[in-house]
Amino acid sequence: MVKSSTSYVCQSCGASAPKWSGKCEACGGWNTIVEEGIAPPLGGGASRRVKGRKISLEDLKTEDAPPKRRPTGIAEFDRVTGGGLVPGSALLVGGDPGIGKSTIILQALGKYAQAGGHAVYISGEEAMAQVRMRAARMGLSDAPLMLGAATNVEDILATLESGKPPDIVAIDSIQTLWTGALDAAPGTIAQVRTASFDLVRYAKASGAALLLVGHVTKDGQIAGPKAVEHLVDAVLYFEGERGHHFRVLRAVKNRFGATDEIGVFEMTGKGLAEVANPSALFLGDRKSAAPGTAVFAGLEGTRPLLCEIQALVSATTYGTPRRAVVGWDTGRLAMILAVLDARAGVGIGASDVYLNVAGGLKIGEPAADLAVAAALVSSFGGEALPRDTVFFGEISLSGDIRPVPQAESRLKEAAKLGFKNAFIPAGTKADAAGLALTEITSVAELLRFAPEPTLRREKTLGRGKVES
Repeated sequence: MVKSSTSYVCQSCGASAPKWSGKCEACGGWNTIVEEGIAPPLGGGASRRVKGRKISLEDLKTEDAPPKRRPTGIAEFDRVTGGGLVPGSALLVGGDPGIGKSTIILQALGKYAQAGGHAVYISGEEAMAQVRMRAARMGLSDAPLMLGAATNVEDILATLESGKPPDIVAIDSIQTLWTGALDAAPGTIAQVRTASFDLVRYAKASGAALLLVGHVTKDGQIAGPKAVEHLVDAVLYFEGERGHHFRVLRAVKNRFGATDEIGVFEMTGKGLAEVANPSALFLGDRKSAAPGTAVFAGLEGTRPLLCEIQALVSATTYGTPRRAVVGWDTGRLAMILAVLDARAGVGIGASDVYLNVAGGLKIGEPAADLAVAAALVSSFGGEALPRDTVFFGEISLSGDIRPVPQAESRLKEAAKLGFKNAFIPAGTKADAAGLALTEITSVAELLRFAPEPTLRREKTLGRGKVES
């Protein structure tokens, strides 16, 4: 008789351990390891196999028509997904609690149902009365959207298979589902993996587009990421700060579209409203002429996006200079400061540095290096940058400014918003789009925005005389 065995799985990262311990060696989480059962192999032995069936093989010349997408009617949501939902696909939407995941899913399905589509919304966290209250607040009470409240996977699949397959199915959320085939509690890695696999298999067989809502851990990752993300076709993250009124939907994985594509929404009393011109939103009024602000011409997916980078350099009051960064990589800032000290002789490393991306936007591309360096030098030197100027370029450790991709799209977006000048890396091949271009080869050329930086540093630190 074959005995069933058990394994110990971390509920944060999915790593397996031979025995229970208080700390996961893979991710460092405490009290996250749970014992899970493993079913014995079929036939009583691991070497016993079931005879399979032959599958058809085709060459690369086979031409298949692209799948007809199902647009939801929300342009920003459809932009992130690549033009609409693909039949038979599975999407995972993650984000912090209260960020607006359920709201955007309910809006998308409500708009699709109002256009004549067949959509089903299954809630595992809220009662149907609560979902109806949210729909009424967003003006979707008349949408012919089918609602359901269930947490058992078998019940959900039996309901979906009893009638005509819906065009779109939303499950909110995947962590609340459980299956009777396992003894593990809902929300564990085994339950999330099994429930996701069963739902994705139904979507592939029926042609329904599946939307799964997932919670995130304290590190901002979807709970059980390695167990779920590889099962789905697209992973979307809902980003935003509680103190800001906008939200960003970002695609970090998409088999049917571009990754890092973003959609921008504004949180209102009637739900999430689309932002047609996000560059104007992130730039704001920009009436202040204070030093330390630079406009970065960035690129998010296929969308050019302008945002304001703010820097503040002040005298340190402690033995170790402080670094505070919001919306950018802290390690990248340390590198820029080191390059400015070593290659431009600015001497900024001994001061406190505060860096912020206006509006709470998170920037990850290296093209923001030049804008960050310009903002730092401007704040350190006390001279404001031209208000009608944008910056983009990557800074190397040698101090050189390297070209970045899709420069022409960045320049066209800047010209559309009324900017007149652009500081770009030397050798950039792009249409000026009506802007006056200034090519920069080294970070030392940024000293034009910091007259007498050494004098500025000595006065800031309160020293009696200036070294020559």
